[in-house]
Amino acid sequence: MHTNLPALIDATSLRTLLAQPGSEDVLVLDARFNLMQPEAGEAAWRAGHIPGARHAHLDRDLSGPKTGSNGRHPLPSPEALADTLSRWGLTPATRVVAYDDAGGMFAARAWWLLRWVGHARVQVLDGGWPAWLAVGGAASTDPGAERAPTRVTLSTQPGWLVTADEVLASLQGRAPGVQLLDARAPDRFRGENETLDPVGGHIPGAANRFFQLNLENGRFKPAAQLLAEFEATVPGQDLTQLVHQCGSGVTACHNLLALAHAGLPMGRLYAGSWSEWCADPSRPRAVGSAG
Repeated sequence: MHTNLPALIDATSLRTLLAQPGSEDVLVLDARFNLMQPEAGEAAWRAGHIPGARHAHLDRDLSGPKTGSNGRHPLPSPEALADTLSRWGLTPATRVVAYDDAGGMFAARAWWLLRWVGHARVQVLDGGWPAWLAVGGAASTDPGAERAPTRVTLSTQPGWLVTADEVLASLQGRAPGVQLLDARAPDRFRGENETLDPVGGHIPGAANRFFQLNLENGRFKPAAQLLAEFEATVPGQDLTQLVHQCGSGVTACHNLLALAHAGLPMGRLYAGSWSEWCADPSRPRAVGSAG
């Protein structure tokens, strides 16, 4: 049995960890990505990365096939994710550290996926690539030797996901109510300046907590401050019962990571998020600041 790890690891601790004997069973994932330039993250990895890091591409490795109705970044199937993790040489003992250069925006997705399929030994590098460089971490252009492939068996966590139908049933009073928390920027939540999805707005009843508010100077705020801010966003709500969503199920994981950093158990995720929701014109939508 392995002790659960904190959700975050700082750059100095990671540098020390990678210098220790046994670091060969630390899998570092470079999750850098650019929504407007999907190959920019892999190009950045080639130009320089934490030594030994594998590139985890949001579209190819951390998402599943799009159908036009399941959102911009649907979850990979557990079987497809198992194949990817097997290719990366994951074992039950492997310690995984994910990072990006966007404050954890994409690394949080890798973290959540691993937690979802039962691998708790995963962390996000607080401050990401800039923090690594700031402590004198090496930048390697060597793709590195491939880890020996493994055969990963995964088991998804029950109750961690909420579907569009469940959200709709809640809105229509046919099922227990859920409190959605939307991680998008406030203007997109209001239905303004939408550039990623064909329809602007938000799911009725949702509250808004822009994921970037979890950060200060590129790193996560202290746990107590995060808890106070989340509680102020959804007064009177049980933070462990929130259903997190965003545009495509990626930055919602950042809010989940922030709450895990603050010591709370994992909340629920509506993975399809707004991009799935708005693909069906029969589903209700709201605009403006109010839920």
